Amino acid sequence: MTGKNEKENRPLTIITSHVNADFDAMASMLAAQKLYPEARVVFPGSQEKNLRNFFIQSMVYLFNIAELGELDFSAVTRLVLVDTKRRNRIGDLRRILDNPGLEIHIYDHHPKKDDDIPADRECHMLTGATVTILTGILREKNIPITAEEATIMCLGIYEDTGSFSFPSTTERDFKAAAYLLSRGANLNVISTMITREFNPEQIGLLNDMIQASRHYTINGVDIALTGVTTDNYFPDFSFLVQKMAKMENIDAVFALALMENKVYVVARSRTDDVDVGEILGQIGGGGHPSAAAATVKGKTIAQTEQLLFEALHAKINPRRLARDLMSSPAIMAAGDTTCKEAKALLTRYNINALLVGRDRSGNSGFTGYITRQVIEKALFHDLDTIPIREYMSMEISHVHPDADIVEIQDKIIGNKQRILPVMENERVLGVITRTDLLNTLVQQSRPSNHEFPRLNGNASNKRSRVVVNFMRERLPKSILDTLCQLGEAASRLDCNAYVVGGFVRDLFLYRSNEDIDIVIEGNGIEFARTFARESGARIHTHEKFGTAVIIFPDGFKIDVASARMEYYQFPASLPVVEMSSIKMDMFRRDFTINTLAIQLNPGNFGRLIDFFSSQKDIKDKVLRVLHNMSFVEDPTRVFRALRFEQRFGFTIGKLTSSLIDNAVKMNFFKRLAGKRVYAELKLILKEENPAPTILRLLDYDLLRVIHPDLIIETDFKTLLDTAKKVTDWHDLLFIDETYERWAVHFMTLIRHCGLKATREICTHLTIAPRYAKMFGENRLSTEKQLSLLERRKRMTHADVYNLLKGFKTEMILYMMVCTTSRMAKKRISHYHTQLRNVTITISGKDLLKMDIKPGPIYSKILQAVLEAKLNGVLRTREDEFNFARERVARIRTKQPEISVDRKTGGNSAA
Repeated sequence: MTGKNEKENRPLTIITSHVNADFDAMASMLAAQKLYPEARVVFPGSQEKNLRNFFIQSMVYLFNIAELGELDFSAVTRLVLVDTKRRNRIGDLRRILDNPGLEIHIYDHHPKKDDDIPADRECHMLTGATVTILTGILREKNIPITAEEATIMCLGIYEDTGSFSFPSTTERDFKAAAYLLSRGANLNVISTMITREFNPEQIGLLNDMIQASRHYTINGVDIALTGVTTDNYFPDFSFLVQKMAKMENIDAVFALALMENKVYVVARSRTDDVDVGEILGQIGGGGHPSAAAATVKGKTIAQTEQLLFEALHAKINPRRLARDLMSSPAIMAAGDTTCKEAKALLTRYNINALLVGRDRSGNSGFTGYITRQVIEKALFHDLDTIPIREYMSMEISHVHPDADIVEIQDKIIGNKQRILPVMENERVLGVITRTDLLNTLVQQSRPSNHEFPRLNGNASNKRSRVVVNFMRERLPKSILDTLCQLGEAASRLDCNAYVVGGFVRDLFLYRSNEDIDIVIEGNGIEFARTFARESGARIHTHEKFGTAVIIFPDGFKIDVASARMEYYQFPASLPVVEMSSIKMDMFRRDFTINTLAIQLNPGNFGRLIDFFSSQKDIKDKVLRVLHNMSFVEDPTRVFRALRFEQRFGFTIGKLTSSLIDNAVKMNFFKRLAGKRVYAELKLILKEENPAPTILRLLDYDLLRVIHPDLIIETDFKTLLDTAKKVTDWHDLLFIDETYERWAVHFMTLIRHCGLKATREICTHLTIAPRYAKMFGENRLSTEKQLSLLERRKRMTHADVYNLLKGFKTEMILYMMVCTTSRMAKKRISHYHTQLRNVTITISGKDLLKMDIKPGPIYSKILQAVLEAKLNGVLRTREDEFNFARERVARIRTKQPEISVDRKTGGNSAA
């Protein structure tokens, strides 16, 4: 036992590399083991598929491997890192870095960075492969290499240099490969491992990558960005990115793939102008200037793209014109804004100076600016309610969008100006701050060859194509003409108009949808007023939200909104709305499939804009949120997600599903106003078949949002299916009357709730009193009548009529949903289709002619006539008169009243 402990406590050296180890990493670990023969080799995570197959099948015996789970981290005294020097690239092994007295040796070919792991001994060269460095050391030390070891090491060089075709390949790589060939490296084995044949799955994914690619030309460099999604991890993704770069002849490509719950980013570059290793280093990845990768957790593809573009902004050498440096839209405040309100604006947008405009839009120019320091001094002196125009700086210069860096620098520094407006045609397009200028000047001074120009607000990551012919095929001429007129009106008003959202989504789903939503880059309400006036329509506006509804004489409606962004002051609150651009307007929406926009302006009519790969998700039938705070900000989107999933036959993406689970677990719905839940629930119940969505609510434990004690019995699914069948049956009768179909489904949902729980539900959801009465007292009364219909064996038609008269269609259908009795169903359906429409032709005037004194006797006689007619005793008007006369005669002679024998008179309703 003592011997074992001594062995366990012996100083331990381990050799490791980065997670997702490739051939270069494996070859480098093998070479390092030759330099440290006492060391154990540890893989920090998964290896690439090709590597695993090769490794397991043939060469495992060459390595002195230790399993990660069996390793005593505290016993490690020396750590040998190969092919990496980044803390975030070695997985759980980064815990070893905190071991006291740890000695670190690094062998790597990646460019150095400030946050690299500090080493006691480091061998670094800019070669095509790390194993090239180690091969040179082994050669210098005359350490023998077997043919099998030479094969593995040479394989690492071939793989990481792209068979000596990558720009990162150096003379040392050729020399190292030549030496390994002299040591017996087998080129047949290497060729077999390097050459990969496409399988159908790879071909399909590569096609998706090419179809989804979006191109940008930055300083003459062609950069492609593409994004795909797979449910499972795809090990050959980097191989496909390399193939795509070659096939499409792209200078640089950035490919994103959402696999399971992670976004993998792979980049390839064939130009010195683009250092993809440095760019992906900004989002937690790394690599060479020509090849790099990153893994992003807890983000959607849209969010990761945003991170990537921010990294490009930071590393691209910007064009030095005002339009490229400015931040847009400019954050402005009107002169009557109070100091307290201005402080909130500065804090919300994390800025230090605020432009003061004649109004908040910027269309009327500006009058000055005010700084954070001035505001804070004003608040210190209790001047919270004083308008900022009282303390703003009014001496302020501005520049044209085409102003160069010299003019910008002169006006900001020369005038000691904190903020510089960028203006064109009396409109404020954006602002340049002193920080913007400082960052540009610092980037100018860097001697890097791998800086990128900064993307301006207009060079957004959108993919566009013209779909005019598709619109002509799919849309009625009247709708197409209206869209053309909207675009022409927008151009006359010098603004951009887009048709967006569900209308465009359903266009590509081949579903009919004439609910037109128009977004205006500008003042949407002013546009709607002008268009309505020109087309003879009415308008209804919502100034708070910047929206309007145009109502045509024939009742057709168009919704118009200003392009806007929203922010939420706390979870589940209503959004605060501000003016913005079409991209920001799309980004605030719920799901990627709702972010398509078609421009309507002449010259660009029919240009489809897809910022967030909506077309790809529509094609794949996947529902995804745009950012991972989506359900935190607006939990009602959860209901919408499940409704869309079932309506379109889509699947909710894995990340989106986990975000729903999180929203339920964190109970973000508790702050949600009941009427907002009711609005979403009502939309679900109005679906053609609401049952599947309601069952999905049950899957996510969301029915408790309606009421915590909502009772779900074992017959719940059967009830929902029956409700669909019953309402479909009624609709097929083509009865010329309206009814609330959704109300039948709602009553089915709360079927097992008592009056107290029902009232609590109606109060919580703020249901209108007339519906609250229907769902409560009327529903329970209906259930009592239904019990009589089910129990009584024999009933005349008149009995059924008297039992059901007065009930609305919703209640009649609800009874048919609830009953399992065939006899009761038959009685209810006969009443609904036949009996309820039975009337008699005689009236009180006819009884008056029979010299009957008006009074309660009239209603008794007429009721008796009706019951006789319901039971089939009376057929003609003459029959009714004769029956009434006989009834009157009996009354006058005080004979027993006429009644229909329940056993023999009339047709049995059963």
